[in-house]
Amino acid sequence: MSAGPGAGRGPDPEVGAGADPPEGSSPVRGRADLASARRVVVKVGSSSLTSAAGGLDEDRLGALVTALQAVRGRGGQVVLVSSGAIAAGLAPLGLVRRPRDLATQQAAASVGQGLLVAAYARALAPVGAAVGQVLLTADDVVRRGHYRNAQRTLERLLHLQVLPVVNENDTVATDEIRFGDNDRLAALVAHLVRADALVLLSDVDALHDGPPSRPGSRRVPLVASPADLAAVEVGGAGAAGVGTGGMATKLDAAALATSSGIPALLTSAALAAAGLAGQDVGTWFAATGRRRPTRLLWLAHAARTRGTLVLDDGAVRAVRERGASLLPAGVRATTGGFAAGDPVDLVDGTGHVLARGLVGFDAEEVPAMLGRSTAELARSLGPGHDRVLVHRDDLVLVPR
Repeated sequence: MSAGPGAGRGPDPEVGAGADPPEGSSPVRGRADLASARRVVVKVGSSSLTSAAGGLDEDRLGALVTALQAVRGRGGQVVLVSSGAIAAGLAPLGLVRRPRDLATQQAAASVGQGLLVAAYARALAPVGAAVGQVLLTADDVVRRGHYRNAQRTLERLLHLQVLPVVNENDTVATDEIRFGDNDRLAALVAHLVRADALVLLSDVDALHDGPPSRPGSRRVPLVASPADLAAVEVGGAGAAGVGTGGMATKLDAAALATSSGIPALLTSAALAAAGLAGQDVGTWFAATGRRRPTRLLWLAHAARTRGTLVLDDGAVRAVRERGASLLPAGVRATTGGFAAGDPVDLVDGTGHVLARGLVGFDAEEVPAMLGRSTAELARSLGPGHDRVLVHRDDLVLVPR
């Protein structure tokens, strides 16, 4: 029998422990506060680091490092989430554009990742600063057995005044590499390290109300709520052929961060220094919610679920209205090949997803438990089965 995430424990130790900014930090309420923010996560896209001929542009990368070093020089801390490994590997492999097949993408990432980190190390060498490479997937940021280790590693690097350069682990990723979503990874890292702000750098200077190349298109200086995006036209990835995110993933990342208490700035890499100095550049996304555990944030916005639990009406009310844990007695059916600790969808009788959570048992154990009380399960299946299927600390409601 598998011990799930809610087994034999009280309140989740992450709740509360990860809810507040680092001690001594100043709240970032507006863009001007970036000039004194204690800890900032900066994400830069591939198109901002590469030249028109392909490969890394050392001048662009050096300008970015100068902007980051200005923050570090005033006593601030920076975690850099950097795309560019695949782009850096194209020229050495004789490729002119980002390959479409996964195997060649991973080969390019394998060649390019070392070049990318070496370029950052060269740029920081004159000031005697060290660079630390941190390769992550989404699971490393949020899964119970992984995220604490990632958090400890990043905290230690910052304590040692090393610049962490974080990238998705493209050489082994599967779904993640197809989407190339380092924007989302950066938002999750911002929560992981309890950053004061997230800065998303790309090849456009700000969010505009239409395509930036269209005459009359205007910069959107402030997004105070999702309603401010209602009339905005969002385009796809840039024309350089080396990036994959586009504006849509940047807006998703900004929403992911701001809905849980971390404001975000979206601007171009060329304006990074001005943005980090608190100047009126780019688009500022105001924080709209309160900080919550990274795991729950991931469940709400980024989880790829491994199965489904179909709830009866009573369980739907208990989960949605009372914030209760999900008991086996309230589940009608299950689908999927999940293992204990995997994310699953909780759906009502019509198939509508009302919540996501980390399930406490393997898929093959669950059918024998459905519709039965915990007391009955303990009598018939033995001690250890008298537990919840999804603990309330490992469950998040999905907006209707």
